[in-house]
Amino acid sequence: MHRSQEAAITEADWESTAGGESAHLASDPDDPDIVYGGTYKGYMYRMDHKTGQVRSTNVWPDNPAGSGVEVMKYRFNWNFPVLFSPHDSDKLYACSNHVHLTNNEGQSWKVISPDLTRNDPNTLRSSGGPITQDNTGVEFYGTIFAIAESKYEKDLIWTGSDDGLLHLTKDGGANWVDVTPHDAPPQIMWNSIDPDPFVKGGAYIAGTAYKFGDYRPYLYKTKDYGNTWARIDNGINVNHYTRVVRSDPDRKGLLYAGTEWGMYISFDDGRSWSPFQLNLPIVSIRDLHIRDKALIAATHGRSFWIIDDLSPIHQLTKEIAGKEFHLFQPKPAYRMAQGGGWDSYNPKTEGENHPNGVLFHFFVSSEFKDSMMLLEILEKNGSRVQAFSSKAKDKKEKLTIEGIGNRHLWNMRYDGFKEFPGMVLYSSPNIGPKAVPGAYIARLIVGKDTSTQMFNIIKDPRLSNSDDDYLKQLEFLMSTRDKVSEAHHAIIDIQKIKDDLDYINSKIKDDEEKKDLGMEISALRAKLEIIENNIHQTKIKVLRML
Repeated sequence: MHRSQEAAITEADWESTAGGESAHLASDPDDPDIVYGGTYKGYMYRMDHKTGQVRSTNVWPDNPAGSGVEVMKYRFNWNFPVLFSPHDSDKLYACSNHVHLTNNEGQSWKVISPDLTRNDPNTLRSSGGPITQDNTGVEFYGTIFAIAESKYEKDLIWTGSDDGLLHLTKDGGANWVDVTPHDAPPQIMWNSIDPDPFVKGGAYIAGTAYKFGDYRPYLYKTKDYGNTWARIDNGINVNHYTRVVRSDPDRKGLLYAGTEWGMYISFDDGRSWSPFQLNLPIVSIRDLHIRDKALIAATHGRSFWIIDDLSPIHQLTKEIAGKEFHLFQPKPAYRMAQGGGWDSYNPKTEGENHPNGVLFHFFVSSEFKDSMMLLEILEKNGSRVQAFSSKAKDKKEKLTIEGIGNRHLWNMRYDGFKEFPGMVLYSSPNIGPKAVPGAYIARLIVGKDTSTQMFNIIKDPRLSNSDDDYLKQLEFLMSTRDKVSEAHHAIIDIQKIKDDLDYINSKIKDDEEKKDLGMEISALRAKLEIIENNIHQTKIKVLRML
């Protein structure tokens, strides 16, 4: 979750779910209110968030607490993987030293693999001293630590163990092949596996060997089902051992890596890496996920962080980077109700909400820093909806240029009604009617040149409003806005006429020959005030607290 309807993301927006303090979660693809969660020693639960029902889905019922791994039928890691198949929503996998499969929501399980670890007896012993044992489950070794089923090839499953083995099956578990990279440390822990979204048989893997005093990063890729592997961690600090690598499904060759000391990015399929820290604290990145053009980082000690719009990274090319200015195509934006803004949260106790509107990303070279820049939002027919200028004095109309890379938030609203000095409207902020869902045009004008992009506003999927409902609402609000503007323009005209009459009256007030004219001016002014007071409460006084 990365946004709420309030000013910030608070504890009220979260709820407890299945499982315990460790292991993975898997939500049912057909019903996300059904969640399976693992915990230590292979315990697993199924929770229905609609009803609150919780039931056990343990792979194996016997779990002798306090005993060492040597007596366990199946060895489950403290963080054992749980995963739904992307091809069959009835298939749920869980991993011990074997891969287990259920097709009936955890009521029964079957083993679909041999032992996919080294199964070294020297590592399968009770932990602790002769008197005080230390067997909570976190000490178990020789387990499967990572699993991934390809979204692009049915029944293609990869596994990685915490003792250095990588396996592959192409037939859903009937046959398994050891595809471990030959140059990898023999006891490396394979932390993550990510199937290549563009190449069949391709995958990216991340491993760590820090438990053996080796703090180097270990990232690999294959394009041929693990027959050959290439090391791809050039550019990552030699002491930043790797926790996770993910490939971006929207741009071929774009990779993200999470290390014990922060983030890295690669635009060339891992041949080179650059730091991608931005405002992220120096912290251990334990997992990464890309969804809906957003990058989500799960950290160790600093919770969740998100880049909510990867559009500029997806679109950036050498050709675009060589331009003097460029407007990136905006990510589709949801039209939804939401309180607060960018600064309406407490970073110590709350999560920052996604900005409520359309985000425009653009860059302008430094030579244009003093030039007039205009960002226009247009309807498909070319009618102007809103405009923001770098030279505007009004904050609502200001296009802020903070450097080479910039972003501007449009609140999806048309211009508001005409205002006049001294105007008071109780509980009626002048924010303008909201744009309807649909396609729009954005145009960045710098000097005589223009960068243009199409973008979409999409409706809140939780609402049943029809397209016609949105159009009728906009038509009503626009007509109301225009009528209010008409009334306020009349106020401005009346006040101008009154000022002119007062000026004339000040010039003739001592002239006896102009006495009749002065009386006519006073009478006209009184009539104007009646009209003015019928439109606006002229007697109202506003007290401002200092």
